[in-house]
Amino acid sequence: MDLLRKKQGFICDMDGVIYHGNALLPGVREFVLWLSREKKNYLFLTNSSQYTPKELQQKLARMGLDVDESHFYTSALATAYFLDSQAPGCSAYVVGEHGVMNALYDKGITYNDVNPDYVVVGESSAYNLEQITKAIRLVNGGAKLIGTNYDLTAPSEAGIVPACRALIAPIELATGKHAYFVGKPNPLMMRTGLRMLGVHSENAVMIGDRMDTDIIAGIETGLDTALVLSGVSTRETCEQYPYRPHYILSGVGDIPGN
Repeated sequence: MDLLRKKQGFICDMDGVIYHGNALLPGVREFVLWLSREKKNYLFLTNSSQYTPKELQQKLARMGLDVDESHFYTSALATAYFLDSQAPGCSAYVVGEHGVMNALYDKGITYNDVNPDYVVVGESSAYNLEQITKAIRLVNGGAKLIGTNYDLTAPSEAGIVPACRALIAPIELATGKHAYFVGKPNPLMMRTGLRMLGVHSENAVMIGDRMDTDIIAGIETGLDTALVLSGVSTRETCEQYPYRPHYILSGVGDIPGN
């Protein structure tokens, strides 16, 4: 744990690590205060595409945590950056919330439900058959299929809910096309996070609750990894994977120590 505490850069997932729904997880307040006190570089890097960084900042503020907006990076921002780098001025049909809508708009990517360059799918509380049917027709018509992240499920206060990969699966099955997923574990998002921190991978750690996105993303980007058991993964499910995290913690509250 001393080696972990000496790291200068901390990249943290949010759902299942910092909070469940609107409830702050135990030890998080102490962890965030420790990051500030020890002058660590840190970034909350979330696969959720639902919210903007400002909304995430305000969400933590309602829970009593004062974190600057610059400490947040989302799969929605990563998706907008990727599409803009691939096809500046492109258009997209979007199944998702305002987080991804705003990110695309800020990059000059217009909404198009007739003949878009891309179909972009993220988490959506309004997910319905009409949207999926339209997305299938557009992909069959030539639009390229993009997923904001690779999460199959997500934690919530009420239990596990379907996430992006589950929502995009019907489109893949009906079209025979495979989506390109931008968020974790895609190294694109992780490398951007490291650049934002200004820290070398050898001096950074990835903290998350998912073996299939957070931990593998950290390993493949050259970071030490810490799995917290406050979200999706358990010690038992951890054993199902051919790779291991460097640390297994009950939660981020274990990091500051006494």
